[in-house]
Amino acid sequence: MKKSILLLLSVVLFTSCSSIKVLTDYDSKVDFTKYKTYGFYKPEIDKAKISDLDKKRILRAIEAELSALGFTKSKNPDMLVGIFTKSREKVNISQNNVGFGWNPWFGGMNNNMSINQHTEGTLFIDFIDKEKKELIWQGIGTGALKLQNREKKEARIKEFVKEIISRFPPGKDK
Repeated sequence: MKKSILLLLSVVLFTSCSSIKVLTDYDSKVDFTKYKTYGFYKPEIDKAKISDLDKKRILRAIEAELSALGFTKSKNPDMLVGIFTKSREKVNISQNNVGFGWNPWFGGMNNNMSINQHTEGTLFIDFIDKEKKELIWQGIGTGALKLQNREKKEARIKEFVKEIISRFPPGKDK
């Protein structure tokens, strides 16, 4: 019984750490069907506080996702794509009480405390109307980051980007 409870808790903790929470916001007055091409907004990308290698990974993932949606990369684009990142350390403390009631021969309840520390990363993807120089859509993905080898890091970045871009353009699921 105790092993099955621990296994269940491990599965819940593992799946909760691997999920990505995504929020989006957009200008409801914009006709998103007019956008067919994109380019990257270098001034915003240069400000992202991550390695150049991770920037390249993010931009490649964005290219792949936008291409799958039918957008074309252009030197004279309809919209610009920018990114911004931030991270913070998170500590989760949970207490598991095992046992019920009090027994004079065995003492009180058995308390197990677990501490989980991880880095939480947030990726902002901005779509900007090139002509008006206005933000038209923003996707924000937040999830756990781990120190990983290159392949796992690249897969995690692709997962972040795919989850965010899957909500663009707004209203496509209607």
